[in-house]
Amino acid sequence: MSDSIYISSSCIRAKKIADAVESLAIAGFDKIELSGGTHLYAHWLEDLLELKEKYNLTYRCHNYFPPPETSFVLNLSSSIDYEKSLTFIKKTLAISADLGADKFGLHAGFRIEPKVSELGKKISSANIMPYEEAFKRFQAGILELSQFALVQGVELYVENNVFSDANYRSFKGKNPFLLTHASEYKNNFVNQHYKLLLDVAHLKVSCKTLGLNFYQQLKVLTECSDYLHISDNNGLSDLNLGLKENSMLYQELRDLDLSGKTFTLEIYEDLKEIEYSYILLDRIL
Repeated sequence: MSDSIYISSSCIRAKKIADAVESLAIAGFDKIELSGGTHLYAHWLEDLLELKEKYNLTYRCHNYFPPPETSFVLNLSSSIDYEKSLTFIKKTLAISADLGADKFGLHAGFRIEPKVSELGKKISSANIMPYEEAFKRFQAGILELSQFALVQGVELYVENNVFSDANYRSFKGKNPFLLTHASEYKNNFVNQHYKLLLDVAHLKVSCKTLGLNFYQQLKVLTECSDYLHISDNNGLSDLNLGLKENSMLYQELRDLDLSGKTFTLEIYEDLKEIEYSYILLDRIL
């Protein structure tokens, strides 16, 4: 297996994180990114440590993991859930250290207060806080988290958000998310306290929504990042589709310098599609 390609645990539908991880391990994947989509249960950490030893696994943690006892929106720009988000991420950074995970990526903040049920979907129109207010709160949280991550020996990454066509229409053209395109990253997010986790699929949707050239944006941001999330979609919404050899995205990835980077496949299809995407990605590295 490749030393640079991880598979997201979210690729497997399971209530227990251990079940998702073991399904991937049995399929032959030994690098697994622990992400959202499962339920909290007793002894989950012990289970993951046992599986790590049993299958010689390497982990990294991502965003909303481990799931909290009570669901909430993880948002470092929130005026409501800021402290809760900060505490949650610190806990995950400490867990990352326990699991031997070297990187942790969280999503950039939102300029709104979405409901848990709206995440990844069309969000009801709501008041949008000023960009400066949302960004200032996010930056303050990231600074505190970067210092905590340093002590834990974990690299901190910030992932670009997705701005879908549905949310463009819902918010009448206003962008309610932070970090959705290259110029915003260059102007505001270049910072020594964290690195960029580039979600290629998020960028593809945001570029379609904002009328930007996807390949140009992809090239710029790939040069700024050493950690990428990979999946495909139709440009309208984040569908988590697998790679296809004849797809435009695959051809564009082939044209980029991907040396020295690590990747996570976020493919919400069956194991055959995940394996095929893995082979295709590995072929161009």
